[in-house]
Amino acid sequence: MAAAVAASGGKKRKYERSAPDLGQLHEDMLERVLARLPPASFFRLRGVCRQWRQAAGSPAFLAACARVPARDPWFLMLSDRQEDRPAVAFDAAEGAWARCRGAPGPVPVAAASGLVLYRAPDTGALTVANPLTGASRALPPPPPAASPLHAVAMYGSPYRVALILGKLPDLSMAVFDSSTNTWNDAVALSRKPDASPTDADAPAPRGEDEDEDGDDDDDGTVFYLSKTGIVMASNMQRTASRQYSSAVTCRPDGGDAVAYFLSNSGAVVSCDLTRRVFAELPRILPVHAEYSIDVVACDGRAYVVVLTEYLDTASLRVWEFSGGAWLQVAAMPPAMSHAFYGTKADVNCVGHGGRIMVCVSSGEPDGDGNGSFMCDVASNRWEELPRCAGGDGEEAADFVAAFSFEPRMEVAV
Repeated sequence: MAAAVAASGGKKRKYERSAPDLGQLHEDMLERVLARLPPASFFRLRGVCRQWRQAAGSPAFLAACARVPARDPWFLMLSDRQEDRPAVAFDAAEGAWARCRGAPGPVPVAAASGLVLYRAPDTGALTVANPLTGASRALPPPPPAASPLHAVAMYGSPYRVALILGKLPDLSMAVFDSSTNTWNDAVALSRKPDASPTDADAPAPRGEDEDEDGDDDDDGTVFYLSKTGIVMASNMQRTASRQYSSAVTCRPDGGDAVAYFLSNSGAVVSCDLTRRVFAELPRILPVHAEYSIDVVACDGRAYVVVLTEYLDTASLRVWEFSGGAWLQVAAMPPAMSHAFYGTKADVNCVGHGGRIMVCVSSGEPDGDGNGSFMCDVASNRWEELPRCAGGDGEEAADFVAAFSFEPRMEVAV
């Protein structure tokens, strides 16, 4: 043995087995591996090599994506300059910003599963899109309605779109079913007989209160003096994308769907889309108080987020209606919420899973009172999201609202 070693120069030959790379995987196995990559990686699959490009476009790859369990949400972020900016989403799993594929319009109004619903402000035309793939399609026109649009809800899989029409208390609903690609005719909604009455300070529901000339009080406006002596109106001022938004709780198949939305005066309305009944929930604060409010749904429950000022500071709290009363379930740390004091900031919120995204916007050009925050409701943990830096010398974007969706390559429009 020693002589053999000496004859070979004193070195033993080493035999190394090279590890197989992804290019050596069977096509079916490669598709399964690629399907489990982070969704942001899907944009780069086709640029790696020919094999990956073919795999990423195959039906088997989409089937493998469908077998992946639920993914962490993306939040489609909206700014005041939405028309001038590419679509941006916050990837909750990576904690980073991601670009979305071309959006069909500047005004999203609802989202469900992996899809976002857009509405044209001038015509009311509706378009559904998958922001991850860029695929989109226009929905057929809804049936003609004499009543104005009040709220839009999107829910279930296959998805449905519900248009809430009219003015309180005369509401109706038209529903689009993607499985049949048809709208049903608008049907009237009835008020729950056991609904809790609104606060004594709240205005009478629109349509029930008449002025001295006999005309309906259509806008439900209540005027009051602010702390500084300025005459204020209680009408809700909503951004274009949140004007008709709602929060929906339901089963995965869309059963037992309940939509929550705000009336023009800031009251929370719950609408059972299955039983076709609605109720106005009691107010958290008097109608003449100064505050910003929005409603969200996450983990199958509905919450209300309220930003208000009290005793020379600002507070941002999350409430749930349970047992006939509002209960506080989370609150932003005072050191964070105090930054909104005196800014007249507005909150627009969206939920997904156990998290709530809160976009705070004051309209201040220097960014004071602006920011996006994530709240884990169960643990009451809050974090401020990093600023989204603009490209090509643009300023960092301030977002006024967001819509959540699950990034799924396989979801068809």
